[in-house]
Parts: sequence; structure tokens; C-alpha cells
Amino acid sequence: MTGSSSVPIHPLVSAVTARILARRAGDRGAYLERLAAARTRTASRGRLSCANLAHVFAGSDSVDKRELRTGRWPNLAIVSAYNDMLSAHQPLERYPALIKQAARAAGAVAQFAGGVPAMCDGVTQGRPGMELSLFSRDVIAMSTAVALSHDAFDAALFLGVCDKIVPGLLIGALAFGHLPVIFVPAGPMPSGLPNAEKSRIRREFTEGKVGRETLLEAEAQSYHSPGTCTFYGTANSNQMLMEALGLHLPGSAFVAPGTALRDRLTAEAATRAAAITALGPEYLPIGAIVDERAIVNGIVTLLATGGSTNHTIHLVAIAAAAGITVNWDDFDELSAAVPLLARVYPNGQADVNHFQAAGGTGLVLRELLAAGFLHEDVLTVMGKGLSRYTEEPALVDGRLCWRAGPAASLDTAVVRTVATPFSPNGGLRVLRGNLGRCVLKVSAMKPADYVIEAPALVFDSQEAIVAAFKAGALERDFVAVVRFQGPRANGMPELHQLTPVLGSLLTRGFKVALVTDGRMSGASGSVPAAIHVTPECAAGGPLAKVRDGDVIRLDAEARTLTVQVPAAEFDARIAAAPDGAEVFGFGRELFASFRGAVGDAESGARATAGSRQ
Repeated sequence: MTGSSSVPIHPLVSAVTARILARRAGDRGAYLERLAAARTRTASRGRLSCANLAHVFAGSDSVDKRELRTGRWPNLAIVSAYNDMLSAHQPLERYPALIKQAARAAGAVAQFAGGVPAMCDGVTQGRPGMELSLFSRDVIAMSTAVALSHDAFDAALFLGVCDKIVPGLLIGALAFGHLPVIFVPAGPMPSGLPNAEKSRIRREFTEGKVGRETLLEAEAQSYHSPGTCTFYGTANSNQMLMEALGLHLPGSAFVAPGTALRDRLTAEAATRAAAITALGPEYLPIGAIVDERAIVNGIVTLLATGGSTNHTIHLVAIAAAAGITVNWDDFDELSAAVPLLARVYPNGQADVNHFQAAGGTGLVLRELLAAGFLHEDVLTVMGKGLSRYTEEPALVDGRLCWRAGPAASLDTAVVRTVATPFSPNGGLRVLRGNLGRCVLKVSAMKPADYVIEAPALVFDSQEAIVAAFKAGALERDFVAVVRFQGPRANGMPELHQLTPVLGSLLTRGFKVALVTDGRMSGASGSVPAAIHVTPECAAGGPLAKVRDGDVIRLDAEARTLTVQVPAAEFDARIAAAPDGAEVFGFGRELFASFRGAVGDAESGARATAGSRQ
């Protein structure tokens, strides 16, 4: 295997790729057979009956109606997560008009095929609605399928940004793997309150040193305009992933909304989508682009940038949708070799605007390609070769073009080269032991915190920890065990309320850590957080046997997570059970079937997946 045309692929990357290629190859083969069977060399709508087709163009204007009727032009689906409450998606309101105009100029029709829900974890944090968050990914995938189910489209443009939305759109798109698909991002909001100041005020509010008005003003200065939140959480990790998978136009991830360049990139996405349908000579279906090598490229890029731990769930589910099986061992082995090249909050103080200015996606991909950490010879929406994604877009005399990106970092406090990384290893480790398997993000941790051994304090909610903190009961070294937070128990909500609490204790010199079958995602920072513990407590996982006072050892160096209780004694214990109360309110009762059918975190927390337990 080779990376770029002249650089051999790194031996470990090659070995992991080969293992994925060999694993359950029949699933991928069957997927590709379905893709080939669905392809048509004429317009997709040509398969529709006259009555079917009449419904497709009944609401169109005269030009689109004529071309949809004759079947000469490709028809592009627009699937959007637009809503105007969420800053990241508010810019998408203008995109359909831009896309339709550009499509017509390119000899294509674009129709708004459907919308998908877009909830914000930033709004639902600590609220009952957060229990719908993870499952919203599957709802989005199904909504995408509904939008494309009319079989009237030759390509699709997907408008979405945030946490579960891009993975859900991508899973839905892969169910229609014969269609070319381009993802169209919105871009980040301008930088607001510096991240160090935001963190300080959050911590002081938790400690009772400042009031709610001070906290609200700090948050309003941080999240202040249309565009994606600027920290490197799941939303911006999604954008980095789309670049690495070759599903964006090159370098479009972090171009600001409301700019001329952003609008031109949006229009160009429609032009490009029209050019890569099965009706022309450059057919590039998404099911062929997202292959085993592309998945490895995605994992490597996220590791090299300290991306969100949510993708240890989402990328597994995305791969499965394309007939590919990956697991946490793949992440762990790649992380041992892939260097950490970026420090972006919460793994540093810079935000994604600083990252973009320092070299951004193009520089990171250039470095990884040059060192053989990425497969260059993959398909992308631009054709063959990932090297196009080392370029950056620009407007020159009003025309959109791509030029070589920076060859060196413009700020080595934010982005570095493979020769001078922040760390020789990626930002993720998988721990194993008598409490199961879990994920630990180490990119923002101090080496002194890599090993924590302390008595357990057991809780069944993050609210209980916050209450204990306010009561002064946590002034000690301890490992917080938060149970029944997995997908089967309550939908696996993120536990962001714990970040300021545990961070405050850590800065005051206490040895603290978190162990949970829940999620922390992009907010995982300096506090050692062993998350996604599998098997989860609601499935009888061993974490449900831990009691107050049991000594837990979290060892990031040895990659182990253990409870220091004699094996015979621990095995004899009866696991605690959830309270068994039915869940109602905020629509949670509607998701009971998801909780009953969901697989574990390592299998992608898919509602259709069989559990690995």
C-alpha cells in the first residue's frame, strides 16, 4: 500500500487497513453489489411511471419542469438540517437558492428533497432532552432515507454541521450508495471570548464565586453569532472528518459564513455534484468513496487533531453503513503511531479560526500524507487522490480557484509538523480491565494525571455529583463512577455538567478521575475521563458492581482500568440495577424502542445492531 504517489504508507497504518479489509469482507462485497444494482446510466427518475414522474415536477417552474420531464438534466437532491435557532445551521437558510441557481447554470435541476431534525447538545446539556441526542443520529439517517426514497435524484447535496447531524446524514447517504453526495458546511462563527477566560468563569460559577449574570454574559460572548461554535468538539471534528473522507470541496470546512468565498463554495458544490452523476463520464458514488482506506484516513486525521471521542461511536456506525467493520482496537493501534499535530480547545486555548489561520486542514493533511499516515490513492468528490485536500480555496479576480496551502505552520502553538508534534502519539487510548473496555482522551491531560488510583464514589447521575460538590463532600482524592448512562439505560447523554466540577477539584490539587458508561465527547479535557465503558451497566456490565470505597486504578500508560477488589469477591457481587421507572417527558417515551434495540458503544450504538455483549 502507498500513501502519496511517492511515499510508502506507514507500516502500522498499512497493517490496520489490511486487517479491516480482511474483516467480514462479505458485508462490503454485498454492499457494493447493491450499489451496482441501483445504478442507472439514465436519469434516475426515468424508472418512474408517468404518474410518479408528474408528481416529481408538479410544483416546479417551467424550466425545471421541462428538464425533469425530458430526463436530459440530472436532478440534485438538497437535504438540509436548517433551523434558525441553532447558530451552526442558521446560515443554511440561504443555501438552497444558491444551489438551485448554480445547478441550473450547470445544466441540472436541484430540488429541496427534505429536512432532517437538528438538535443542539449545547442547549440540551443537563436537560431531559439530552437523552434523545444520540438516537437523533439514527432518526436523521432515517429522515435522509425518506428524503431520497422517491428515487428521483441523480446526486445529493447535504447541508448539516453538528454533532449527530453529519454522522446521521452520512449513514443515510450510504444507504443510497449509488448516488454521488457532497457535504456543504456552514463555517464557524467569529472568535469570541477567549477560551481560557470562558473556562475560568465557568469554574468560578461552579465554585459560587460569580453569579448567573456573569456566567450568562461570558457564554453570550462565546456563542454570539451565526456559525459553528469555535471549539474543537464534535461539530468541528465532523468538518475535519468530511475533509479527510473527501466529501467536501477541498478546504471548505472552516470558511466563515456570510462571506463571498463561502457562497461561491456553496454554489460550486452544486456545479460539482452535477458533474459526477452517472449521466456523465466522471461517476463518483459515495459508496465507492467511503471505503476501508477512507475510513482509516478519517480515524488518523481525527487522532492527529485531538478530535471528538464521539467518533469512536459514530465512525464505527458510518463504516458499518458501508459494509465495513472497525472497532476500538483499530483506533487504539493507530493512536499509538499517529502524532498529535493540533492544539485546539479543549486540547489547547486556540479555536478553529486560529487553527485555520495557522494552516488548518490543508497543512494537517499535507503533513500526514508526506509522512505516509494517510492513503493518498483514494476516491474523493474531486476525483482520484487526497492530495487535492492539501489545497485551499480562494477568490482571485472574482473567480473561485484552489491554490497550495501553507507549507509550514504559521503558529506552532496551534499546529505543528510531523517532525515536531505536540505528542508522538494520538490523543486517544483504549483501556481494558476487569471493568470492561473504554475510551480515554489524553491529548489535554497532564502526564502527571495519566495514572490515578483512588477510592470510588458511586453516583447514578451527574446531578448527584454536582449536589455533592456543592455540599463540600468531594474535597478529596476519588474516582467518580457514574452508572447507567449508556445507550440502553438512557440514550447515553453527554455529561458536560461534570467538566467544571471535576476541573475545579483538579486545579485545587486533588487527584480525581471519571469512570462512566456515558459520554463526554468534544468536552473531554484535562480531567482523566474513562468513558463509553462497555459492557454498560444496564446490560449487566461490571461497572454496576462497583461500590463506594472500592479502589479504582486508571492507568493511561498501561492502558488498563481495574477495580482493586479480589476477583472471587467481585465476581460474587450482584450488579446494581437501574430504578426500572418508565421514562416519560420531553419525548423520551417515543424512543423506548431505540433503548431496547440499541447495541453497545463499541458497535456504534446502532439501534439496529446486535449487542457485542
